Amino acid sequence: MPKKKPFSAGRVPLILFLCQIVSALDVPLDPKLLDDLVQPPTITQQSPKDYIIDPRENIVIQCEAKGKPPPSFSWTRNGTHFDIDKDPLVTMKPGSGTLVINIMSDGKAETYEGIYQCTARNERGAAISNNIVVRPSRSPLWTKERLEPITLRNGQSLVLPCRPPVGLPPAIIFWMDNSFQRLPQSERVSQGLNGDLYFSNVLPEDTREDYICYARFNHTQTIQQKQPISLKVISVDELNDTIAANLSDTEFYGAKPSKERPPTFLTPEGNESLKEELRGNVLSLECIAEGLPTPIIYWIKEDGTLPVNRTFYRNFKKTLQITQVSEADSGNYQCIAKNTLGAVHHTISVTVKAAPYWIVAPQNLVLSPGENGTLICRANGNPKPRIGWLTNGVPIEIAPDDPSRKIDGDTIIFSNVQERSSAVYQCNASNEYGYLLANAFVNVLAEPPRILTSANTLYQVIANRPALLDCAFFGSPRPTIEWFKGTRGSALHEDIYVLHDNGTLEIPVAQKDSTGTYTCVARNKLGMAKNEVHLEIKDPTRIIKQPEYAVVQRGSKVSFECKVKHDHTLIPTIMWLKDNGELPNDERFSIDKDHLVVTDVSDDDGGTYTCAANTTLDRVSASAVLRVVDVPNPPFDLELTNQLDKSVQLTWTPGDDNNSPITKFIIEYEDAMREAGIWHHQAEVSGTQTTAQLKLSPYVNYSFRVMAENSIGRSVPSEASEQYLTKAAEPDQNPTAVEGLGTEPDNLVITWKPLNGFESNGPGLQYKVSWRQKDGDDEWTSVVVANVSKYIVSGTPTFVPYLIKVQSLNDVGFAPEPAAVMGHSGEDLPMVAPGNVRVNVVNSTLAEVHWDPVPLKSVRGHLQGYRIYYWKAQGSSKRNRRHIEKKILTFQGSKTHGMLPGLQPYSHYTLNVRVVNGKGEGPASTDRGFHTPEGVPSAPSSLKIVNPTLDSLTLEWDPPSHPNGILTEYTLKYQPINSTHELGPLVDLKIPANKTRWTLKNLNFSTRYKFYFYAQTSVGSGSQITEEAITTVDEGKLAMASRQVDIATQGWFIGLMCAVALLILILLIVCFIRRNKGGKYPVKEKEDAHADPEIQPMKEDDGTFGEYSDAEDHKPLKKGSRTPSDRTVKKEDSDGSLADYGEGVNGQFNEDGSFIGQYSGRREKEQAEGNESSEAPSPVNAMNSFV
Repeated sequence: MPKKKPFSAGRVPLILFLCQIVSALDVPLDPKLLDDLVQPPTITQQSPKDYIIDPRENIVIQCEAKGKPPPSFSWTRNGTHFDIDKDPLVTMKPGSGTLVINIMSDGKAETYEGIYQCTARNERGAAISNNIVVRPSRSPLWTKERLEPITLRNGQSLVLPCRPPVGLPPAIIFWMDNSFQRLPQSERVSQGLNGDLYFSNVLPEDTREDYICYARFNHTQTIQQKQPISLKVISVDELNDTIAANLSDTEFYGAKPSKERPPTFLTPEGNESLKEELRGNVLSLECIAEGLPTPIIYWIKEDGTLPVNRTFYRNFKKTLQITQVSEADSGNYQCIAKNTLGAVHHTISVTVKAAPYWIVAPQNLVLSPGENGTLICRANGNPKPRIGWLTNGVPIEIAPDDPSRKIDGDTIIFSNVQERSSAVYQCNASNEYGYLLANAFVNVLAEPPRILTSANTLYQVIANRPALLDCAFFGSPRPTIEWFKGTRGSALHEDIYVLHDNGTLEIPVAQKDSTGTYTCVARNKLGMAKNEVHLEIKDPTRIIKQPEYAVVQRGSKVSFECKVKHDHTLIPTIMWLKDNGELPNDERFSIDKDHLVVTDVSDDDGGTYTCAANTTLDRVSASAVLRVVDVPNPPFDLELTNQLDKSVQLTWTPGDDNNSPITKFIIEYEDAMREAGIWHHQAEVSGTQTTAQLKLSPYVNYSFRVMAENSIGRSVPSEASEQYLTKAAEPDQNPTAVEGLGTEPDNLVITWKPLNGFESNGPGLQYKVSWRQKDGDDEWTSVVVANVSKYIVSGTPTFVPYLIKVQSLNDVGFAPEPAAVMGHSGEDLPMVAPGNVRVNVVNSTLAEVHWDPVPLKSVRGHLQGYRIYYWKAQGSSKRNRRHIEKKILTFQGSKTHGMLPGLQPYSHYTLNVRVVNGKGEGPASTDRGFHTPEGVPSAPSSLKIVNPTLDSLTLEWDPPSHPNGILTEYTLKYQPINSTHELGPLVDLKIPANKTRWTLKNLNFSTRYKFYFYAQTSVGSGSQITEEAITTVDEGKLAMASRQVDIATQGWFIGLMCAVALLILILLIVCFIRRNKGGKYPVKEKEDAHADPEIQPMKEDDGTFGEYSDAEDHKPLKKGSRTPSDRTVKKEDSDGSLADYGEGVNGQFNEDGSFIGQYSGRREKEQAEGNESSEAPSPVNAMNSFV
């Protein structure tokens, strides 16, 4: 058998009915079935038990019922039959039992006040309504009374009574003034549950003449007003002054001021009281106390705790309310009133009673003849309710006897019922607090099975979900239900099916093979019925691409994607929702196929976006959250507190973080006194802080603003805070960078870096400048100057050390005593020249100079070094002089020797030495002359081939431009070059030094020769110069050759010419570059030429030089000049050190005195006899002239 279980109505909304206990039937609410079945009356609508009516409107007392045949209606009033036909003002609505009493035309509501009950009757029984107590609402006026003005001393307690007239329903009480404004209430002044106004103590501001109690009757929408009450609160001093002025006695005469007092209760009275409340109502407990100062009320439950979710405090904790009160809330409740002078307690004993309430209410029974059944009426209450039974509105004790029923307290047992057993039974449960009345019929029917579900109903179900096939049925006795699948199938017994009591067949997990036709068969002893239904299984709808969580910045664009897959026979509807509601009606929202796009995103767009796909069978959805972020809103409500001389506390309220937590706050300040409109950084604090303690400078007119920063960026600045001018104070610091340097031999210039505006700390910023000689016993000399940065002391000795102090001061006082710094008065030119100048010639281009230092006192300034002037006076072999060019080298500090590089070999030089300080040079030492030895010559100035013949070539040349000694001879080397550019044997020839022309004979005709030519001195050979030439061709042979070959058309000749042209172009480019390169002599090349370990580049930290510069370096290069590659300077001839080389006059000094510069040359033109220049060639020029 299929499993059976009670059916959940929530699982199948389409089920038409539920079966009751096994022996009872419920009649389904099917219209066709109801037309055929008889049924006892059932009351469906009635007026409330306590029915308060508006006397200004017609009275309508409701009574509606159903049954088959339709019931008839009758009424009783105050326990007797109410004959409506005799009262023209009373009518009954057609097809209904509702009474309408037309009191608007002629009548009074009070006439129809009473207890009404309705009876609905047909052939199967009678149902009755509750007793409906009809009463007209009342809103009576206050009785006229004369209210005397009330005069109290300050601090006394007071109760203003309201005592509203008794109305129906009870009035709502409130206190207002003549302007209909509610009177303010507080812990001191409040309204009690009875409507009175309680003052724990009065104050002078309570004085007024219009304390008015109002009663509002909601049922009639009327408000009644009590006469105004006048209250005057006066102080004792004021009262005694009034008494003295009137010279009359009063009860307050000589009264003393109200003293502070402990609390006492104004309500309730005494230490204990009782409170009774009905179950389900709101329990309201009240304690109002007087005292000075105003007492505070606390509540506790003595034997338990107050229920957490049902406890509420009203009226400034003077009222305790517990909702949905039950018997468990009974007990002792204690209110405690406290002030600084004491406490008072009051205990309220609470008892919770209960009007009757249902445990089991009787239910209708539908039985077939011979069946059994029960009616149960079970109720509870406090006290325990009495249960009474009626049948068809008549107490069951006096009703006609029925052998099929038996009464057992709250239960009626039916056995072997017959059709005459049909009736309506009433159960009445009552106690002193109310009653419950319920109608339940017993309907005995004999009916064959009927299936109420429509034939051939098609059920469509999503795969893997439950399938519920309906078979709503009716029959008496109750039919049995069987299900079959297919036309020839047997009853379904598999475990996968579940048969519910209401006939529904459930397939817990429907699969594709569950598709088919199902038959429901209903049987009882009176017959059989069947019905076919059809089941189709559909593929589920799925979202295969869900929208994803998005975080976007305000003003940007966001897109959500939602792709849906569904059964091909179902048509889905895709809907986008925002926060489970419709999308905003905004053009910024657009749906494009599978995408929802939102442009120009705003803060309101944040939320949950849901893609919902709906078919007729299922619904799937997927959601994603959109978080709209932006830079924070600016902070606001800036407030300055704890304002001290040098600090203040800034407090602010953060603006909205726009969904991105604030990471930090940036505080800026403005000085409105000095730099209005310019904001400076003050401090930064974490994003969790809303206060900052700020350090301030004196005498600044501060304003502050705050910016918030999150991961998106920084907010705009807040509004500026109020201004805060700090007090002036003496300066905290003195000027920095204090120096003392003389600009003239008789002055001392004292300079410093002034304080800025914030460092001045007050108005009237000045400086106290003090000085005295360091090595003397003089007192300090001081002068106060304005806010400047320099002061000049005149009449000082030349270059004397001074101690200097510069102290800040303003109108408030002086800064701390400053530390003294040392300076010097102005320098003058040195007085003494260096002595004992000695020269040691190292080799033909290098000399070492030594001298004795001058006395330091004669320097009259900071010793910067020594400067050597040197020049080539005349050549060793010639006496003629044209001009003199002087060169300068400077040696830093106290050095007493130095090297002179780049000298011209075989030359006579003169030099002198001078000491240098910050002012300039001292006198020159005595000139000292020296000679440089011979060196190798430069290359001959030119080499030309002239007068070529068949077997001879004539060479002409110019001597070397720099012979660097006495030429001893020339060397000429030459060799032939054949047509394949191979070199032949080399011929070596010596030529006397006095020759400038030489002819070579016995050469081969029409042959190319290459020549190598150089000069020699006693030291060695100079650089060579090369040239090529061709002997002439024999004319006879040439004519024969010309007839055979035109050389100009030969490929080798054309290639040769192109190569020559390219070589010439390259040589021209190299010459141009080297000519314009400049005249710097790299120390590294000199170091390579002199491997002496002392010759090292000078370092910046010890003030040594970096390179040598000659003013003549920029002269055009002379044609054909050559530089010896390895003979100009020899390593073994040098024992000097480049560390001894000096610096040019253009050299600069670092701050620590170290020298940074170049060799520099200064040309001094002097006329000299002769026609040959005596200048020494620059090594740089010599190197640059090499091609």
